[in-house]
Parts: sequence; structure tokens; C-alpha cells
Amino acid sequence: MKQLIVLSAVLPLMLVFLLQFTLDQKNAYNISQFQEIVYTAREEARQEGCFTGEIEAKLKRQVAKSFAVPEEEIEMEATRTVQYRVQSGEGFDTNGRQRGMIHYKVTVPIERLMAGHRLFGIKESENRGKYTVEGYAASERLP
Repeated sequence: MKQLIVLSAVLPLMLVFLLQFTLDQKNAYNISQFQEIVYTAREEARQEGCFTGEIEAKLKRQVAKSFAVPEEEIEMEATRTVQYRVQSGEGFDTNGRQRGMIHYKVTVPIERLMAGHRLFGIKESENRGKYTVEGYAASERLP
């Protein structure tokens, strides 16, 4: 009888570890998909010289579909003015900024970080997070 009581107390805790492993795998897969989508958009932006409205809309649509979140929750900051490929020796403008660089920062919400959060007293609002991909890419658009 004593073993049954111990098993009934320990079994839910052990199952949470199994569920957490599964949730981590799902989140890792979603993040790798997110990185691939952002990389593809970045390469398109390099060819265009900036993030156009079409590239941004396509990126948000694909990320929203992959993560099952509304497009409005996806945050994006990017260079929207055309940057041209830099010829050798023309690396910086008069303000000291690098020419020909396209900046991007895309953030997506992750709905569940921990499995069994209620068992440990974690609120639904605290069991959320954000994942961000940020970087620069050199423009390939010729002047």
C-alpha cells in the first residue's frame, strides 16, 4: 500500500519530464523553421536591396502559419530604404554608418515554454516567451 501511495505521488512528476522533452522538441523544430524562413527572406532582401512590403508580408504569413499565431503578434524591424552594393573603399557614409548593409530583427511569440506549468504553480501568462532573430546582410543590388 505504501508503494502505491508513493507511485501515485511520483508518477505525475515523472510524466512532466516526458512531456517537457516533447515540448522542447516541438519548440526547437518551430525555431529552426523560423530561422529558415527569416534566412530565405534575408536572401530575397539582399537581391532587392531592402525588405520590401512583399518580402515582409510573405515572411509574416509563413511564420504565422508555422507558429499558429496571428500576423499582428510578429514584430519586425528592417531596413526599408534601398541599399546599394558597396564598391571597394566606399564602406562608410558621412555619419559613420556602414553603407550597403541591410538590418533585420524579427520576433515571434512562443506560446508554451514549460509542460505541466499549472502543476508547478506557473501562470499561463508567465509560460510564454519570445524568440528573436537579428542580423545584418550586405546588399547585392547594383547602383
